[in-house]
Parts: sequence; structure tokens; C-alpha cells
Amino acid sequence: MADLKKIPVTVITGFLGSGKTTLIRHLMQNPQGKRLAVVVNEFGDVGVDGEILKSCAIPDCPAENIMELANGCICCTVADDFIPTIEALMALDPQPDHILIETSGLALPKPLLKAFDWPDIRSRITVDGVVALADAEAVAAGRFATDVAAVDKQRAADDSLDHDTPLSEVFEDQVSCADIVLLTKPDLAGPDGVEKARAVIAAEAPRPLPVVEVAEGVVDPRIVLGLEAAAEDDMEARPSHHDGHDDHEHDDFDSVVIDIPEITDPADLVARIAAMARDQNILRVKGYAAVAGKPMRLLVQAVGARVRHQYDQPWGDRARQGRLVVIAEHDHVNPNAIRAALFDPEPAE
Repeated sequence: MADLKKIPVTVITGFLGSGKTTLIRHLMQNPQGKRLAVVVNEFGDVGVDGEILKSCAIPDCPAENIMELANGCICCTVADDFIPTIEALMALDPQPDHILIETSGLALPKPLLKAFDWPDIRSRITVDGVVALADAEAVAAGRFATDVAAVDKQRAADDSLDHDTPLSEVFEDQVSCADIVLLTKPDLAGPDGVEKARAVIAAEAPRPLPVVEVAEGVVDPRIVLGLEAAAEDDMEARPSHHDGHDDHEHDDFDSVVIDIPEITDPADLVARIAAMARDQNILRVKGYAAVAGKPMRLLVQAVGARVRHQYDQPWGDRARQGRLVVIAEHDHVNPNAIRAALFDPEPAE
């Protein structure tokens, strides 16, 4: 029996009021040809988020593909609720191409990622990436949540919650587990607040993370879907306090396609991409390269300065022509600088 292609899952985390539902609604309306499914775990105002999303249901994400987990914080009810829900989504006909999970604002993302190591799940699902939403004004002010009282009320309403973690530590766990951070409501924070929030996130992150400002949930889906982070295989890089316990909408992003000749040293290409991402604020790099003497093409994926690569399929009869798509915020795309970073004769550091 042929191996089944794993269904990618994007985990969307962030406190109540950070904009998770708004983001998911935008992704549902711009699915990039993918058939989506959504798991909603916001509770307190039981059913509100699920109803909002079901009212937006479209052919690529019908209402039956939207499931709610209202029995408590997802990181504390994994076995009872989460695993059966994922199994129910995988049993849909047709199967979803991509699953979005909106966690409760108090959910610790790492226990959820560990659930994807369950035998019945691991062979059929992969965590495409963890997206953390952060309210820029709240982070800059050091309170982290938009409405602390509402979060406290949410905590009190959840009988299943088995951790009483301070908001600052939940925020740190969300950032530590993330592949990308979306800084929401930047207009309310103002330029100074946004810079302060960026500094807080940089200080909390265990590694450099791409941080993108997002207003009204509008972000190019290419930025947050298709990260291919395989987060379930990358747990050590995601520390936790509880370890051991439409086109006009996308004007803010530009992409450039770079043709690359056959290479001899994949490690050098990876180092150059990582350095380029750091130096030029590149958000994403996707593509493939031809390696001299290798019949398979080299698939390359980068999220910020984190670069993954693997040989994925034979070139066969196709021309051995490498190509990379580089995506950045519009004022950071400089094709000449990108080409220089990739092809300059000086070795990459």
C-alpha cells in the first residue's frame, strides 16, 4: 500500500482578543485552492467563534469541516476531545487538504504538539507550523492580553484547566513554540508600540522569528500556510515553562523568483539562505535546486532564518533547473541584493 500523504495542520495560538478568529476567517476566504477544515477551541462565550466561522463557510471550507471543542482548554483535554476530533476530520470524504486549529487563549502549545506523536495520528498528520498572534499594544504594555479581565474570566470558567500559569509565561510559551509571530492591531500600538512589542518578542524567542504586522487578520496565506515545519519532530527547539511538566489585500508582501544554476554544495546554499533571511528580513523561501551528481532534486524551505532541505523526487525528464521563490514585506524585496547573497563568490559565513 502506498504511503498516504500527511495532512498538514496549522496551530494558531494567542490570547483571547488577539485576532485568531479574524485570521482564520480570512484564510477560509482565501484558501489558495485548498480544502480547509477548522478546529475551534475558544470557550467561555461557548459557540461564538464556531458560529462566526460557520457563517463564513464556503465550498472550500464547508460547515461540516468546522468543529468545536468547548469542553475545556485543548492542552488539558487532548485524549478526550482533540484526538477523536482530528480522527473525525481525517474520516471526512473528501478529506481536508489542510487543518487549522484555533487554540484557547490559555492553551500551552507544546502539549498539543506532543499529541501529534500519538501513533494513530503521527502517520497521517504533520504540524505544518505554529502561528502565534500577539496584540502589539498589549505586548508593548507588558500585559500581553488585550483584555486581562476577560482572560481571567475564561480561566475561571474552565474546570478542566490543569495549569495556573501567569500570562507572561503563557505568552513566552506561545512565542517559544512559534514558527512565525503575527503582530496584530499595529495601528492601536503606533510605531513606538510596535517596535517595543518586537523587542519583547525578540527577547522571549529562543531563536530569531519572523514577525509580521497584521491588521484585521489580512495576511498573504503564503506567509502562514505551507511552512512545512514538521513541528512534531522539532520539539527540542521549542522550549516551554512546562517542559518536564483578494490580491489587493496582499499588497504588503512581494515575491521574487530566482533561477539558480546547478550547485555542488547544499550546505553552502542553506547557509546563504539563512544569512540572507537574517540580513534582509526575508520571511519565506521556497523552491528547489539541482545538485551535481544527484538524480533527486533538493527541496528547500525557509521560515525566517530556519532552513530545511531534503531530496524529494527524481528530476526525471525535466530540465535540471533550480528555482527559489523569496517572499518578504514589500520594502524588503531587493532582487539584486537577494541574488548577491545567493551567488556572490565570497563564501557564506
